[in-house]
Amino acid sequence: MTTQPDPPPVRVLSIAGSDSGGGAGVQADIKTVSALGGYAMTAITALTAQNTLGVDAVQLAPPKLVQKQIKAVLEDIGVDAIKIGMLGDAVIVGAVADTLHGVSVPLVLDPVIIATSGACLLDEGAIDVMRDRLIPMARLVTPNKPEAEALTGQSITGVAGQRAAAEVILAMGARAVLVKGGHGDEDILVDFLLWEKGEAVFESKRINTRHTHGTGCTLASAISVFLAQNMSLVEAVRAARAYVRGAIKNAPGFGHGHGPLNHGWAIGETS
Repeated sequence: MTTQPDPPPVRVLSIAGSDSGGGAGVQADIKTVSALGGYAMTAITALTAQNTLGVDAVQLAPPKLVQKQIKAVLEDIGVDAIKIGMLGDAVIVGAVADTLHGVSVPLVLDPVIIATSGACLLDEGAIDVMRDRLIPMARLVTPNKPEAEALTGQSITGVAGQRAAAEVILAMGARAVLVKGGHGDEDILVDFLLWEKGEAVFESKRINTRHTHGTGCTLASAISVFLAQNMSLVEAVRAARAYVRGAIKNAPGFGHGHGPLNHGWAIGETS
């Protein structure tokens, strides 16, 4: 009796900045994709000097180099999903949009505008280009509350505010929007998902911890893996939230500020 070989891992390309502290950005993306059984590839948009206490310096990559990194992956290895994080400025946002034109795999856009530490990582001009060029290409956009407020110009309070912001972003051309509720101090954390024909509310008890650096990157990467594995959107979001919660609960406790997650906590459970 012959056995069928295991299918190859799904291929996920992360287009994002590098985090020298290893908790967010492409480092978090690589760890997440690998832990969930995928094959991670990267196009690095920026080098940052940062740790759990904050971002000390940022050096953006030349836009043409960003494009060449993306093309190198697309033309040889191929992709099953794309996750986009920190882009830095309007020129890079436009360059990424140009390079991905016509690519049909699921694209998860995590609109990194403000770091956990409060540092601004995307200027207003770049936000305008993101609205016009990248959001219409996205299978899913995953802003937290401050990012959703920056994208929409609306103040967000409660689920009604999340829904209103999601409606505005959906009208920009995205196929779905997940407005995350992690920024706040409510005991129950609420993430609101909206797509053209429906909505879903995800609730969970807040984990009281300072170890939350890179949660947005990690969530978007996990969703990308699950979409590449042909999960439905709701299933992918639910599974990704469970993975992130496990990574927070099992955080290693490193650093003196917003510490990193334990991205590898689920390796044994998902193999």
